[in-house]
Amino acid sequence: MEQETTVAIVGGGLSGLALAWLLRQKNIRATVLEASDRLGGRIQTVQGTRGTPLELGATWFSDQHPNLLALINRLELKTFPQYSEGISLFQTKSFEPPQKFFIPASERPSYRVAGGTQSLINALAGELREQIYLNTPVTAVKEAGDQLLLETIDGCRWIAGRVTVCIPPQLAATKMTFFPALPEALQTVLPMVQTWMAGAIKFTLEYAEPFWRNNGFSGMLYSHAGIIMEMYDHTNREENKFGFTGFLNGGAAAYPPDLRKTLVLQQLEELLGTGAQTALSYFDKVWNDVFIQEGIPVFQQPHQNNGHPLLQQSFMNEKLFFGATETATAFAGYMEGAVIAATKLAARF
Repeated sequence: MEQETTVAIVGGGLSGLALAWLLRQKNIRATVLEASDRLGGRIQTVQGTRGTPLELGATWFSDQHPNLLALINRLELKTFPQYSEGISLFQTKSFEPPQKFFIPASERPSYRVAGGTQSLINALAGELREQIYLNTPVTAVKEAGDQLLLETIDGCRWIAGRVTVCIPPQLAATKMTFFPALPEALQTVLPMVQTWMAGAIKFTLEYAEPFWRNNGFSGMLYSHAGIIMEMYDHTNREENKFGFTGFLNGGAAAYPPDLRKTLVLQQLEELLGTGAQTALSYFDKVWNDVFIQEGIPVFQQPHQNNGHPLLQQSFMNEKLFFGATETATAFAGYMEGAVIAATKLAARF
């Protein structure tokens, strides 16, 4: 089976969907080929027992992210500031009481998307449904005259005038083959581009009542002693659904999910009281699946090779581009970086 499109976009995360949406505004047809069974990439919002939107992926942004904010505004989505008022905790040792500090409402807060960050993905995809294909891993990109041929794992083939690879570069290097071969310098760089969030463990909890707020706590926690490394209040915009979200220490990846949940609730009970044990829902996610990275790459520094000059170039006679958030020259790895990468590419097409 062979199909044609003007632009083929490999990856249905924020950068890929934003690019497809921006091209649609220019009347350029783009087809999104996503390897997994869902859209969003490193954005993933799940629903709690009471329908509370709970973030397992990208969550926060700020006024320093004008490109993302502009896209959110164009999509007519609502935002709200991250709650931070009250007593916050810093736990340095498991056998000592936590340090307490008070943070007033910030004049320059972080923000969240009302309804969950997935609302951003849903809004972008809403106009593109007939152009999106899930469960479609691209395995090869081959030059075919003035076009490119994409092969997928199920044997389907796509012909496109241009192709943009919007999955993490490290993953593209290990999961995709290019004919003719990419320049040697690029082949060297791609496997060494760090994928932001790879290996992180995000957790989230849902509660019927904000017991911590009722006791004067902000829900903000930083710890060097427990399974939770950092945590934040996760109440929704309407303030009628409540919870926490945060990150677990890396060693917790080796634990089964039930044990992670037990240790999370135990730590929170010790710090915030017995109300912590009344959780309605618990979810966590270790960001190390086959759609994030391949193998066990070794990096020497955060954001290594993100925004690399070679990632700004085109290849295969100006028909092949790279456009994941790691390619952005500013805020690489973040949602802002994804929108920057998409915006720059859309301007070139």
